[in-house]
Amino acid sequence: MKKIKIGTSDLEVAPINFGGNVFGWTLNEAESFAILDAFVEAGFNFIDTADTYAWWVNGTGGQSETIIGNWLKSRGNRSRVVIATKVGSETKEHGFDISKPHILRSVDESLKRLQTDYIDLYYTHYDDNETPVEETLSAYDEVIKAGKVRYVAASNVPPARLTESFEVAEKEGLPRYVALQPHYNLVERAGYETDYAPLAEKYGLTVFPYWALAAGFLTGKYRSEADLGKSVRGGGVKKYLNPKGLAILEALDNVAAKHRSTPGAVSLAWLLAQPHVGAPIVSATSRQQLDTIFAAPTLALDREDLEQLDTVSKG
Repeated sequence: MKKIKIGTSDLEVAPINFGGNVFGWTLNEAESFAILDAFVEAGFNFIDTADTYAWWVNGTGGQSETIIGNWLKSRGNRSRVVIATKVGSETKEHGFDISKPHILRSVDESLKRLQTDYIDLYYTHYDDNETPVEETLSAYDEVIKAGKVRYVAASNVPPARLTESFEVAEKEGLPRYVALQPHYNLVERAGYETDYAPLAEKYGLTVFPYWALAAGFLTGKYRSEADLGKSVRGGGVKKYLNPKGLAILEALDNVAAKHRSTPGAVSLAWLLAQPHVGAPIVSATSRQQLDTIFAAPTLALDREDLEQLDTVSKG
């Protein structure tokens, strides 16, 4: 499988990024191990998590990293996978925080849970909009020089603060973000394409969209309010049950039928066809869902497909 090089780093990843928010939430440890095994056996190597997953279950998080760490130790495959985790999100114990003390403490806690000596890609998960950019980057400089982190990236950082981060990094010789993890999919385009795509272009960032399937809406699983009870995530897609959302599903059905594929695989293939996108972040809790994920990188959408999806999803 063709690998993607992340930004200016030497990290190479397959074109699907597994979202580890389900570990310790909708999947227990044994189920998580089975999904991870199938994921890497299919040739994929990129796993995404955060220090606070799944804080909404226990108030503090840590379950996802712990499960991944136990899996890495059990399988002895640390060198064959790229692990991304994050710092800065809130829990019931603390608010958003990207101060130097919080980062230095959190990276050690993540390393312990992950049972590894290093994190490949370490994200600013959320900006606290208070800590000076230079303080955050100097913390990253310290953990990189200590060998605890290889590269840093950004997720929910406002465009102005993201731009400032690059300016300060250049001026002070501090680490530069190599990747961006934005909210981006067929039903959520404007925020990324207007505010962040120009920055990805300017700074050579590889983009890893989260909520790539819009909490499952783009799989076609939810087509009416009666469908919302199908999973714990159903309530989050109610806002897409409108004329635009249903038109997108219709277009996905058309393209999927043409390629003998599925709406979910087509949605991911559309993301992979967008500039700078390296690997959409997507979760799975069953073999059937994994098959949808695995199909996406091999699905080549033509101009007609892309134009059809573009027309119904813009605006």
